[in-house]
Amino acid sequence: MTEAAIQALADNANGEKPALTPAQEKAKREANKLGKRLRRNVGQAIADYNMIEDGDKVMVCLSGGKDSYGLLNILMHLRDHAPINFDIVAVNLDQKQPGFPEEVLPAYLKQLGVPFHIEEQDTYSIVKKVIPEGQTTCSLCSRLRRGILYRVARELGANKIALGHHRDDIIQTLFLNMFFGGRMKAMPPKLVSDNGEFMVIRPLAYCSEKDMEAWAEVQQFPIIPCNLCGSQENLQRQQIKEMLNDWDKRFPGRIKNMFASLGRVTPSHLMDHQLFDFKNLKTTGIPDDEGDLVFDHEVPMAPSVIPLRSVDD
Repeated sequence: MTEAAIQALADNANGEKPALTPAQEKAKREANKLGKRLRRNVGQAIADYNMIEDGDKVMVCLSGGKDSYGLLNILMHLRDHAPINFDIVAVNLDQKQPGFPEEVLPAYLKQLGVPFHIEEQDTYSIVKKVIPEGQTTCSLCSRLRRGILYRVARELGANKIALGHHRDDIIQTLFLNMFFGGRMKAMPPKLVSDNGEFMVIRPLAYCSEKDMEAWAEVQQFPIIPCNLCGSQENLQRQQIKEMLNDWDKRFPGRIKNMFASLGRVTPSHLMDHQLFDFKNLKTTGIPDDEGDLVFDHEVPMAPSVIPLRSVDD
């Protein structure tokens, strides 16, 4: 969507709606469709995993990137229309990166009228001091951020911490752990925090990065680039992302099926003897549809099961 098309969606200075061209009308329809899809996907993820309950106070972690802006935008809409009551507080951790435009987020959040807190902690200097030049900084940076955010959540009285990870992040994490960690492990939509005190939620779990990028353009979020981690060319996650993007172009539907597989796990057909009791497995004389018959034919494309029923409609 062009900047001119986006601008045409807004009212003009005297409050009158300008006449739209056919192209602008189409852009407006697509923007409305996108917004409904994202809100539906987030609402479905929240319902499927019971992420937010009546009386919760949700701390939305706002980095200044497209995903966290989109998360806050959608949760504010759901807060105003959901059948339950919950509060939102937006929190940004100012890590004192050189050139960080510290005035952008406060001005934007004041305009929204949402409660917010800016936490200033110079983790940038710590990371640059500890991590040798040329090595990735993500691990230490993440640990420092987590500890600070847990403390802030406690001080603000929040019991839920909402992060802006989406479907593509979850799939990338799955492959990162397989390729570089030797583990079948992804990024859960809901988990208890490291210190056992908070529930960490990812309401964008059913949303694609493509949709989040488009929504950021429609909403014209004041994006703030991350110079600490985004500029690292040797990130393993970036390698995985490029591989998956290539697959998505050459094999449409593959990403959806991989994501669906995370919600359709068959432990007896993997190799984790702690997850499935292979040692005590006995014959029963009863046919089993999940047995070795599954290898007699080509595996069909996975249907749009629960984790995908709203995605990309």
